[in-house]
Amino acid sequence: MTQIHPTAVIDPRAKLGTNISIGAFTVVDGDVVIGDNTSIGHHCVVTGHTEIGADNRIYHSASVGEANQDKKYKGEPTKLVIGNRNTIREFCSLNRGTVQDRGVTTIGDDNWLMAYVHVAHDCVVGNNTTIANCTQLAGHVHVGDWATLGGFTGVHQFVKIGAHVMCGVSSVVLMDIPPYVTCGGNPLAAAGINSEGLKRRGYSAEQISNIKRAYKMLYRNGLNFADAKAQLAQEGAVEIRVLADFLAQSTRGIVR
Repeated sequence: MTQIHPTAVIDPRAKLGTNISIGAFTVVDGDVVIGDNTSIGHHCVVTGHTEIGADNRIYHSASVGEANQDKKYKGEPTKLVIGNRNTIREFCSLNRGTVQDRGVTTIGDDNWLMAYVHVAHDCVVGNNTTIANCTQLAGHVHVGDWATLGGFTGVHQFVKIGAHVMCGVSSVVLMDIPPYVTCGGNPLAAAGINSEGLKRRGYSAEQISNIKRAYKMLYRNGLNFADAKAQLAQEGAVEIRVLADFLAQSTRGIVR
């Protein structure tokens, strides 16, 4: 049963699914779509061209779908799209896209965004990520599936973070992080592969061995970046193809 607190303000343009919960003093303003079984806490603002899927939990004082923080923005009808079963904790801020990019900020399914996380314009966050408290994603950042970003991490604009990455607390991410890599320290440096995470997600011993071999090729064999990319591109294993394809699309260089 839908429960909307009497102090909440709901724009008549908003489209609400079934079994919605909206807390006290929350404002739903604009062309907002909220999917079934989604709960929104107290003192939140959900605004703009924002689409929220089903079974999401948005906690108190979150700002969802506000205009981007880009000086070039002139009020164009850009969007924020959020998938299903996400947890968005207190004081998170998720901004809409810009026409200079896709025009859409996208958050996939089953993500865990802890308190004070900022997702800026045109970011693409995949599925099953964990983004810890106070992590800040600048504009145009891409985060792959199952990535984990430690608390107080800052990610520079246009950076790409691959699938299954484990990034340590208080990291400053200025370059791309390839899939499977564990990194940390200041300055940020690669420290091996995320073996434990891969095991938990069902990767076989052979697949993990292939990924370790690819990591050594990229980081330990004394090859320059171009030669390592060329060798990895010749590999046939699917898990290595994921890495090779990522490297082919990298524009900022990679964390070393």
